[in-house]
Amino acid sequence: MTKVLEVTGLEGGYGTVQILNGIDLHVDEGEFITIIGPNGCGKSTFLKVLFGLATHQAGVVLHNNIDVSGWRTDRLVGLGVAYVPQVDNVFPSLSVRENLEMGGVWLPSKELATRIKRSCAMFPELEPRMNDLAATLSGGERQMVAISRALVSNPKFLLLDEPTAALSPKYQQQILANIDGLRDQGISVLVVEQNARLSLARSDRGYIFSNGKVVHTGNAQSILNDPKIGEYFLGLHE
Repeated sequence: MTKVLEVTGLEGGYGTVQILNGIDLHVDEGEFITIIGPNGCGKSTFLKVLFGLATHQAGVVLHNNIDVSGWRTDRLVGLGVAYVPQVDNVFPSLSVRENLEMGGVWLPSKELATRIKRSCAMFPELEPRMNDLAATLSGGERQMVAISRALVSNPKFLLLDEPTAALSPKYQQQILANIDGLRDQGISVLVVEQNARLSLARSDRGYIFSNGKVVHTGNAQSILNDPKIGEYFLGLHE
């Protein structure tokens, strides 16, 4: 099976500060993978290093067998990789439509309009809010805008950092269900998620990080059903 992502011995952080201590991880084409672990263990830093937003210090990152170790963000977007951060993921002073347009500023206007319409199909709630400022949206609606904007770039591999953070249970379920549905569009998904049970229930496999390392990996259901893992990780965010 084609590996969308294959990471070997990844070390990284911020400048000379090392956070990641030799990460090995892979994502196969069409997979939904969830990363869990305690706060401060390097989960978000890992995504930022992959997407060129933090410092790659050592190790190899392959995307579809292309060595993209330390690549700039714009080059990764050109390969079909997109990233949705946990915070500051919308432009509050811009309208919903303007936020979505930022996801494809390089596109001809007709193509951009088509992609915006397609990316919003999974979140019909956004249609009547197109001219509203993003600052007026709820947390769940902002997350919908952020994900939809990422989809405007027509990615094949999507990285998401805590997509359900601070959302109501209703929005948590909706956001993760829609993310899961992206696989039907040929998009592979790698999610960092505090709501471990909810995300693993939809995942193929999971990775557990601690102190900048992978301390466990396996089938998502086996992780969910392991009492020792549940005691230390899954019960933290029920």
